Amino acid sequence: MATENTSPETPKEADQGTGMDALKAVSGQQDQKEEAAPKLDSMGRAYATGKRKDAVARVWIKRGTGKMTVNKRVANDYFQRPTLQMIIKQPFDITKSLGQYDVVATVKGGGLSGQAGALKHGISKALVNFDPQNRSPLKSNGFLTRDSRVVERKKYGKRKARRSFQFSKR
Repeated sequence: MATENTSPETPKEADQGTGMDALKAVSGQQDQKEEAAPKLDSMGRAYATGKRKDAVARVWIKRGTGKMTVNKRVANDYFQRPTLQMIIKQPFDITKSLGQYDVVATVKGGGLSGQAGALKHGISKALVNFDPQNRSPLKSNGFLTRDSRVVERKKYGKRKARRSFQFSKR
C-alpha cells in the first residue's frame, strides 16, 4: 500500500506558500475599507462619553427637533453664558446638522467650562456613532480629540503646585 504525499517537498516551500496567501489576504482587507455602520441602541439613539478636565458628560442623541437637555434642564438654562452655549453647538455647526438632533446629557464633575467642553466632546463622538460620515469634518477641527489638560497636583514643600513659600533672608 503506497500513500500519496500531497504536501510540498520541503518545509521551506510550505512556509512560503502560506506566507504569500496571508499577505494577499491582509492586503485585500486593506484595499476594501468598509464603511462603518451607525452604532445605535434599540431606541435609535447614539451614545458617547465626553471628557475635559475633571468633567465627564454622558450623551445620547437621536433624530429630532434640536432640543437639548442637560441634567434634566434645558441646555440654555444650565449653560447661561453665551460662550458656553456656542461651545456646545459647535459640533452641529461643523456637520451642518443644527436642529436635526435631540440631545440628552448628564454631566458631572469640574466647573461649567469643563462641563461644556466635555459635552462638546461627547456630542462630537455621538454624531460619529450616529453617522460615520461626520468623522472627517469633526476630526479635522479637533473635536474628537480629548483635551487632556488637567490641574497639576500640589507638591509637598510648595505652597501650590509650583509656587514656593516666600523667601526671607533674615
